[in-house]
Amino acid sequence: MGNKGNGGGSKSLVQALNYVTANRFYVSIETQNGFSACFTECSGLSAKRKYEPYFQGGMNNAQVLVLGQMQFSEVTLKRGVTNDPSFLNWAIADPPVAATSFVITVFNQAGETMQTWTLTNVVPTGWQGPSLQADATTVAIEELTVAYEALTLN
Repeated sequence: MGNKGNGGGSKSLVQALNYVTANRFYVSIETQNGFSACFTECSGLSAKRKYEPYFQGGMNNAQVLVLGQMQFSEVTLKRGVTNDPSFLNWAIADPPVAATSFVITVFNQAGETMQTWTLTNVVPTGWQGPSLQADATTVAIEELTVAYEALTLN
């Protein structure tokens, strides 16, 4: 689709969108003790703005929205259990030690960065150990739930 009447140049009006798949991601954690962890699943990343409707006199077919602050949901991360205790020690530390940031990066099939979310001042709010069964043949999975103060898109 060309852009007509722009001085002779042809420029696309519709920019091609690149969709990302959910299976190529990496979570980078910045903490004081500098441990690293790989995750197989990341869920719950969301933000919702609180608001209050305000009804103004004489304006019977509309409302005014009084906007509040963004509220962020907890993020859940899953990974295979390893023999390195630093991750679990951070996850269950008392008092909790905030990670300065979690950076969640999603890649396309070619390995190019498609989207990056940075969560700041991340604190662990829950940890769940693996389900263990004598006849299981799967990897033992642990689950970490975190809360955070801010979310930015890079």
